[in-house]
Amino acid sequence: MSETAGPGKERLALARSFLQEAVYRSRGDQAGAALFAASGPGGEGCGLGKGPSVVLDLTPRAETLFSDLGATATTPLEPVQECMAGWVRRQDGLDRKRNHFLKAFRGEHGADRRSYSEKTLGAFEEGLEAVNAQVTAALDEAAETLLLLV
Repeated sequence: MSETAGPGKERLALARSFLQEAVYRSRGDQAGAALFAASGPGGEGCGLGKGPSVVLDLTPRAETLFSDLGATATTPLEPVQECMAGWVRRQDGLDRKRNHFLKAFRGEHGADRRSYSEKTLGAFEEGLEAVNAQVTAALDEAAETLLLLV
């Protein structure tokens, strides 16, 4: 979004927070399932379980954010919930990408960043920054979509 200040930027920040709250709510459900799966046979992976858990009920914070975005009792919820679900799934995929990058990099170079050469540390930071930039861009896109629905 091209706005650098003002109400548009504030609404975008609210939309981002609302979507992240959907992720936090869903992750709470997902974490329990992932811990249960990890305790059983073959419990390996990136720590996020086999797939995303999507929980669409709103936490009290999400309800407040939704209201702050201008939603009313007549705001259609189905498109908003579709946006939430899409973002939870997308965030899950990006988090898995980050976790896989970290696991592969640490597997190749060790887990102790203090022992990395400047070149290796630069490659680590560049790779992590690239994944984080994808997360930010995807969140902005999802937040802009949400703003069209509210």
